[in-house]
Amino acid sequence: MKVDLFDFELPPERIALRPVRPRDAARMLVVRGGDAPFEDRGVRDLPQLLSPGDVLVFNDTRVIPAQLEGRRAGGEAKIGATLHKRIDLRRWQAFIRNAKKVKIGDQLVFGGGVTALAEARHADGSLTLLFEGEEPVEVLLTRAGTMPLPPYIASKRGVDEHDLADYQTMFAREEGAVAAPTASLHFTPRLVEAIDAAGIGRAMLTLHVGAGTFLPVKAEDTDDHQMHAEFGRISAETADLLNAARAAGGRIIAVGTTSLRLLESAVDENGVIRPFAGDTAIFITPGYRLKAVDGLMTNFHVPKSTLMMLVSALMGRERMVAAYEHAIASDYRFYSYGDSSLLLP
Repeated sequence: MKVDLFDFELPPERIALRPVRPRDAARMLVVRGGDAPFEDRGVRDLPQLLSPGDVLVFNDTRVIPAQLEGRRAGGEAKIGATLHKRIDLRRWQAFIRNAKKVKIGDQLVFGGGVTALAEARHADGSLTLLFEGEEPVEVLLTRAGTMPLPPYIASKRGVDEHDLADYQTMFAREEGAVAAPTASLHFTPRLVEAIDAAGIGRAMLTLHVGAGTFLPVKAEDTDDHQMHAEFGRISAETADLLNAARAAGGRIIAVGTTSLRLLESAVDENGVIRPFAGDTAIFITPGYRLKAVDGLMTNFHVPKSTLMMLVSALMGRERMVAAYEHAIASDYRFYSYGDSSLLLP
C-alpha cells in the first residue's frame, strides 16, 4: 500500500509536551467496529468499558538512559548515539548522529569517562558499539546517558528530571527499552485496583522497544519498508493465562502496540499464543488478519508511521482516518505524552 494513505495533518499545538497529572486523568476515545458512534471517555472509565474475564496485556520493559552525547577520540567532531538493541553484555547496536565522521575502530568518548569502540557498521547505517571497561553497561549509562525522549518532544524542549518518572510506566521492570510503551503511561495504582475489582485480568510480557520506533517510513510503498528487530519474551505462564481466558470467552486487550506486536509474533494459525523468546520484526499493515488480540488501548500515532498502519489493520483505514479527524477536532492530545484510545473491532 502507498504510505501516503496513512498521512494526516496535525496542528502542532495538539502534540503533548507533558503528560496530564494524575496520569489516569487523560482522555480516551473509544472506537468500535462498524458505524458505531465515537465515544469521548476517560482512561478512568476503562473498567466500565471492558467485561469481567477480559485480560489487559502490559509490557513491563523499562526505559534506559540510552541517549549519549560525545565526540570521536582525537577529534572535535560531536557525536550523538541512540542505543537501539542489545547484542550482548557489552555491545549495543546504535543509531549515530554525524555518523560520517566515525570510522570502524574509532573510539567514541562520552560523558563521565564512558568510552566505546565503533566495531561494525550495519546495512541501515547504524553501528555496533563495544563499551569499554569492566563496569556493567547499565552503570555506564546512568553516568553518561539521558532519557531518549521522542524527537517531536525533544526538538521543542530539553529533557529534565520530570521525564525520569514521566517516561516510565508503573509496570517498568525489565531494563532494555529505548522508548516507553506509552499506552501504559496512563495507568496508576488506583486505576489498577479498579480494574482488578471489576474482574478484569492482567498479564505481563516484555518487548524492549528500540529506537527504530522513532524512525519515519521513508519508502513510498509499505512493501519496501524494512522493520527493525526488537527482543521480546512471553512466558509459558502468561501464554497459558491468555489462552485460558480466551477459551472462557474473555477478550485479550493489548495495552500498547508493543504488546500487540509481540502477541501476534507468538500466536499460531489456530489462535493459540505460544511462549516466545527472541527477536521480532513483525510489520502489521491492512490486510493482516490479527489472531492474538481482540482489542487495543493505544495513544494517537505519528502520520505515515508503522503504528498508524497497525491500527488501520485492526480497525480499517477509513475508520481510523475518521477517528483521527474526530480526535483532532475534539482537541485530543497526541503522541507519547498525549491522550489514549480504546479500539474494539
